[in-house]
Amino acid sequence: MRFINRQKELQRLNAALEGAVGFSRGKAAFVAVWGRRRVGKSRLLTEWCQQVEGLYAVAEQSSAKIQRAYLASAIAMRFPGFDDVEYPDWRSLLERLSSECQKRAWRGPFVIDELPYLIESEPSLASVLQRWVDHSQWRPCFVVSGSGTHMMRGTVLNASAPLFGRANQAFALQPLSAGLLDKVFPDASSRWLVSAYAVWGGIPRYWELAADAGADIDAAVDWLALDPSGPLHHEPERLLREESPPATHLRPLLDVIGNGAHRLSEIAGRLGKPASSLSRSLVHLQSMGFIQRELPFASNPLSGKRSLYRISDPFLRFWFRVVAPNRAAFASVPRQTRLKIFARYRSGLEAEAWESLCRQAVPRLSCENSAVARLGPWRSAARYWRGNLPEIDLVARSLDGKRLLVGEAKWSGQVRKHAEHLMRRDLAHLPGINDHEIVRILFVPALPDGRERIGDVHLADAGSVLRSLRD
Repeated sequence: MRFINRQKELQRLNAALEGAVGFSRGKAAFVAVWGRRRVGKSRLLTEWCQQVEGLYAVAEQSSAKIQRAYLASAIAMRFPGFDDVEYPDWRSLLERLSSECQKRAWRGPFVIDELPYLIESEPSLASVLQRWVDHSQWRPCFVVSGSGTHMMRGTVLNASAPLFGRANQAFALQPLSAGLLDKVFPDASSRWLVSAYAVWGGIPRYWELAADAGADIDAAVDWLALDPSGPLHHEPERLLREESPPATHLRPLLDVIGNGAHRLSEIAGRLGKPASSLSRSLVHLQSMGFIQRELPFASNPLSGKRSLYRISDPFLRFWFRVVAPNRAAFASVPRQTRLKIFARYRSGLEAEAWESLCRQAVPRLSCENSAVARLGPWRSAARYWRGNLPEIDLVARSLDGKRLLVGEAKWSGQVRKHAEHLMRRDLAHLPGINDHEIVRILFVPALPDGRERIGDVHLADAGSVLRSLRD
């Protein structure tokens, strides 16, 4: 699959490289990139190195001695003879690298991918890197990356970490936006793209595999994930196992959240554990990008009383709802039966993904040439729920604080019926309802007869939602 987007990330990397001059004057650059596996960190860094003639090396899970030998071989691609000697420790290797860079006035970048593998085998390396970053007279623009989110944060971002505060640029690489799916499936309809996103999410590797499997979503899902021999059948287990350190102990949390336990008390009850014992694990899963903590519109973010925890990644949501509870059946039934099981869940997964995409699109609707966009721009949207009152799919305030957007996201059913229901909805329980002009919007896969409005309800379709999510 060709390299897609990542323009903002490339701009950050280039900005760091452009500042990496005058090393002896203390202006060398250090960059840290992290993110979950398969999100495209290695592809981003290798593409960037090709553009700027950088040096890319990837760490292996081995002993420190062998890791230094492998790294020296990678460096020798730019500095011939670098691997002719054996380096007894990391300090000697880095000092030699600085010397070679100074001789040739080479500013880098020098990239070490999967840094957690090196630190796992020799924890003192973090302190060695700190001294090298702080005191080296000459070193290249230095970039580290890792999928071990917990260890990367512990090495670079925590206040007690050896490399804390050293990075000129430090960012988590996020999944690709759903608005870019048409780059991989250019002939697909907007509705089909939403259906595909409901299974594959924004992970480039999954897009690549899905594209190779063909345009039939059912066939691709079975081939890649439902079939016990499919490459993604064990994917979440692999993701947890490959964290550094392994995060397999978090699997039960994902199982219960994926199967409908969203309140902390419900999660704790299903696990048979006190709720107070789960806080650290939930934060860990949030930092990995696996789950999200959701609060109703206008709630105090510091209050956890009304919090809900949901699996945020569409593929993981699909896997824990469809694959995990049916793996025993999938191992013994034919393809047709596996697809019948998937069909029971498919529309629900699509509706949930559609609702999430509509909320993501709201702050970007100002890019669309429509009346609801002109009434914005809008702040971030959130669901609203309270007790037994009917839930509202999305609510957002305008940036000037004068209007309140109230919306519903419907994946199926009659558009006019949904619009009339939205017009009649009692909104008296919404916070601040009396202080705002109300703008009602209905998100549907396709506009009936191209109409953009039914009565007082504005309409938005899958095409406009995906277009707003292209950057």
